[in-house]
Order: sequence, then structure tokens, then C-alpha cells
Amino acid sequence: MKIMKLAAITMAAILPVTSAFAGFPEKPVNYVIPFGPGGESDITARHQQSFFKGKFGQDLVISYKPGGGGAVGWSQLNRMKGDGYNIMGINLPHIIVKPKQKNVGFKTEDISGVYMFHYTPDAIVVNKDSPFKSLQDLIDHAKKNPKKTIFSGSGKGTANHLAQVRFDKMADIKTTYVAFKGTGKAVAALLGSQVSAEWGYTSVGAKHSDKVRMLAVAMEKRHPKFPDVPTFKELGYNLVSGAYRGIAVPKSTPEAIRTKLSTMIQEINADPEFQKKMENDGMAMLNVDASEYDAFIKKMTGIYLDAAREGGIIK
Repeated sequence: MKIMKLAAITMAAILPVTSAFAGFPEKPVNYVIPFGPGGESDITARHQQSFFKGKFGQDLVISYKPGGGGAVGWSQLNRMKGDGYNIMGINLPHIIVKPKQKNVGFKTEDISGVYMFHYTPDAIVVNKDSPFKSLQDLIDHAKKNPKKTIFSGSGKGTANHLAQVRFDKMADIKTTYVAFKGTGKAVAALLGSQVSAEWGYTSVGAKHSDKVRMLAVAMEKRHPKFPDVPTFKELGYNLVSGAYRGIAVPKSTPEAIRTKLSTMIQEINADPEFQKKMENDGMAMLNVDASEYDAFIKKMTGIYLDAAREGGIIK
């Protein structure tokens, strides 16, 4: 009898929370991008926007809170109302590396992720007329000319930078990485032949297919849009990396609504038309739901922080 009473009390406590969100969403959802408009976080959010409306009948209202490479937005995430109607984009390695560099107003564990939905794979990109026709060509050159193979890349401590550090160690080479403010400027340096190559993303290959080619992509399998470009793994280097993106909520958000949001993003990710849009832009699908988020972050934290120390990005 005591067990039955306890079960009844527990169910009574759970049901009001669950029923309170049964019709969620009942109004537009505020989707904050912690960067300015036009970047890949914005592009992916715009892709999600129409599918969210079509599947769940409510708008995703996209707004921007740029600053500090995302830190301004993430430092304010937990001040937002945790009612399910406030969500924010998150990026790796940013939310892992930035708090280790200096005080940025948040820690990695402050971020309550509900879904990691895709990543833009790292790739070594060269101009179409580059003498490097293969990854091995570039490695051979780098071994003969230490530090003289110069890469452009998007920022310090970013996915591009950490990929360069990790690959140099794997290939036993020493190259030079030049951090630019954003992918656009890193691409401009490549197209202007200011650098030997770029540690860029598959999105660069998609956007500038007439001007560049990729020597290898950091994926488990070849990208559907680039079936002729080998993966690093195929070529003997265990490098799977890129800029990972997902969605987080304020810590005060109830577990029931976190699970509901996770399921909704998963449903969008499973849509073939959505996948086609994402892959056409050079992105790769990823499915890490709310129940898997903590384990995923723990795994990636070890990888990123080891690389960041190796590259002198953090102590």
C-alpha cells in the first residue's frame, strides 16, 4: 500500500508538468543566434525555420546577439526564461575552448544542450591551379619545407586551428597557421594566393567550387556532395572534426520540455528535404539528442583541450 501511495504521489507530481507542455509550442519560439547574420549558424537556423513552421505550426523567430565569438550570448543564456520559448544556438569547439582561454562569463557546464544537429567538416582547401594535387603532395612539401607551408584559417582556437594542430602531429609535419577574422577573410587570402592552402570547411568547397578544390575532408565517410574527395581516415589519418552546431536552453527549462524540443529538432533532422538543403551547402548531418549530449561534450572536451594545449592556445 505504501508503495502504491508513493507511486500515486509521484505520478501526481509528474502529470501537471507533462500536461502543461502537451500542446507545446503554442506560440512562436525565440531562436537566438550568438553571432551576426549571414554566417553558417544563421544559414542553418534559416533552413530549420521553414521546417519548424511546417511541422509544428509555429514560427521560429530568429534574432542575433553577437560579440566575443559567441560568448556574449552564451553568458546571458541562463538569464532567459526557461519556458521552452527561448532557445539559443551553440557551437563547438567555442563553448569548450573559450572558457579555458579567459573569463568569458560562462563555463562549458553552464550550457544545457538539447540537440547537436550538424557539423561543417574541416577540409584542406587549395586553389584550382595549386601544385598540390593530393594530400600527400602537401605533406611531402611540408616535410621538406618546415613551417613554410602556410594555411589561412578562421580564427584562433577554432575548429580550423585545432584541426591544423592535430593534423600536423598526425602527419609529423610543421606548418604555419594564420588566423583570420572569419571564414570569408580566410577564403579571400587563399583565392588571393597569399597562403599555400586553407584549413577551411566543406562549405568553402560548396560555395567556391569553380575556384578551389579540397584535398581531404574530416569525416567518417565521404561527403555526399563531394564523392570524389577522400576523407582523412581513408588516407590513414584519424581526423574527424569541424564546427559542430546545436541548440541549448536556459538551465531552468523543465526536463519535459527539453525532451520535447530534442524530439522536435530530431524530426526536422530526419526530413530528407532538410538533409538535402544542408548537404548542398556542404554541411554534414549529426544526431546527438538531449540524453546523449553530456557524453558527447565530455568526449569532445578531451579532444579539443588536448589540441588547444598542444597548439599553445591554452595552458
